[in-house]
Amino acid sequence: MGMQVGSSGGEAEVMVEINTTPLIDVMLVLLIMLIITIPIQTHAVKLNMPVGTPPPPTVPPTVIVLEVDFDGTTFWQGEQIPNRDALNTRFVNAAAQDPQPEFHLRPNKLVTYKYVAGVLAAAQSNGITKIGLVGAEQFMD
Repeated sequence: MGMQVGSSGGEAEVMVEINTTPLIDVMLVLLIMLIITIPIQTHAVKLNMPVGTPPPPTVPPTVIVLEVDFDGTTFWQGEQIPNRDALNTRFVNAAAQDPQPEFHLRPNKLVTYKYVAGVLAAAQSNGITKIGLVGAEQFMD
């Protein structure tokens, strides 16, 4: 891409190679223009959200307190549940109510997780949908 220097003949040879530098410059300008004109892709999910505030519930829900003692003993509103079958029966009866009551599960600080998980599993398998853990601040250090 240059010229020959020092030829012995009196006449210089003509360079027949094409100069590609202006072509590369034009291609770079076209590429930049293409990149600028492409719209930015946004990854958004369009949702139709409800407008306004929902009305407050007309009747406050019934709250049932479940306690799990350190040895796995379960209490329903302060009354000891003798076995899992009795607990399942109470869950089935509560799930059939309209509106369904809220359950506040209060585990003892010393209880093993398997007993709490057993109560949660029994509630879920019997159709209870409104259940929450109460008293979690006792587990904070």
